[in-house]
Amino acid sequence: MTALVLSLALSAGAAGASAGAGLENERDINEGLLALAVADKIRRECSSIGGKFFKAQSYANGLKSLASARGYSEAEIDAYINDDVEKEKMRQRRNDYFEARGASNLDAESLCVLGRAEIAQKSRIGQLLRAK
Repeated sequence: MTALVLSLALSAGAAGASAGAGLENERDINEGLLALAVADKIRRECSSIGGKFFKAQSYANGLKSLASARGYSEAEIDAYINDDVEKEKMRQRRNDYFEARGASNLDAESLCVLGRAEIAQKSRIGQLLRAK
């Protein structure tokens, strides 16, 4: 995945320094970022599942466009998605998502099981993944 997709996927939770109290309150954008983060970890850890690169990139660009349409500047968006503290918060949200579904970020096979289930359910996450 491109740097943009990875940056978006690894960030959410609270705003970066210049974003003030804004982007962290955008629930739909943050849920989208979580979906990207979950899908990215699954595709990296599970050899039988790949990512749909162009779909993920398009989805990430759509989230960025949505934030722009809501009045956030490119500088605010970039600050939000590049903040190291926010990246760590997203990793924790992602890991909590795994745990709530019986998977672990440290167990590739459990991520494969989850990934196959997401694909079968045609969830937002599943739509970003493909079985190899």
